[in-house]
Amino acid sequence: MPFRRPGRRTALRARAVAAYEPVVVMARSDQTTSAQRACGAQVEVVPLAVDDLWARDTVSVFAEQDGEVVGVDFNFNGWGRKQVHENDGAVGRTLLENYGIPRARAPLVAEGGSFETEGEGTLLVTESSIVHRDRNRGKSRDTIETELKEVLGVEKVVWLAGVRGEDITDAHVDSLVRFTAPGVVLLGRAHPSTPPDSWSRSADQARSVLSQATDARGRRFEVIDLPQPDPRRIRGAGDEFVSAYVNFYVANGAVIMPRFGDAEADDRARGLLQEHFAQRNVVQVAIDTIAAGGGGIHCATREQPGRPVG
Repeated sequence: MPFRRPGRRTALRARAVAAYEPVVVMARSDQTTSAQRACGAQVEVVPLAVDDLWARDTVSVFAEQDGEVVGVDFNFNGWGRKQVHENDGAVGRTLLENYGIPRARAPLVAEGGSFETEGEGTLLVTESSIVHRDRNRGKSRDTIETELKEVLGVEKVVWLAGVRGEDITDAHVDSLVRFTAPGVVLLGRAHPSTPPDSWSRSADQARSVLSQATDARGRRFEVIDLPQPDPRRIRGAGDEFVSAYVNFYVANGAVIMPRFGDAEADDRARGLLQEHFAQRNVVQVAIDTIAAGGGGIHCATREQPGRPVG
């Protein structure tokens, strides 16, 4: 995860994950000392030129090919050229070079938050975030699906509509729906007090698609609603604030999930994740700063296979 600026809450999130698995934090060269001090000795801080903290989208997608971990570079271009990210565009390649991990360059442009997989051949994707003229101009959905299957080794792609043009990501799937097990997904839903909008309609569309689809093994999806908190009761605010419980991070032995300040909703979400990740500790952390920037814990992290706790 990148270290946007020294801060207690950033360090707490890094420490929360580090209690269960090795953590690497990327920090600008002028922030490495303060980042290391804040995060503690359990966390490895590497000096690396970064523009922002969204490691899910800028760091390569790690995959296993012939028993070897490789990093698939999806050519990050500032979410369809909405922002200039000269440093972040090179993060995937630079980090792989630092750790001697082979790089596989994808034939398309995408961000890691666009994808969700259960590791058994099924990929969930929001069409709005990848079939996009400023990411993959001139490419049809069928062409993109073929390329995703080839580069990620998946067998089936399930397309969800998403939402175009209303946030910088064009509605990444990781704030909409997540696997808890093969064939089982949690679907983020608006709080009942929230008026219908393009986001709630997107969730309705996703539920409709998933309820009729099957995964790569022919299983029907079990779709479980995970309501968001009451926007009137959360601590955070702002037009870009993301209050999605589904934007959690699965660590070795734990699930790191957000806490927004609506005690009833926070407890309900924690209980639901504990039910579905019974063998892991569910740890809630405050993420108001990250959420106000338009993302969540999952958005700010990138897991790497083959790095278990020793």
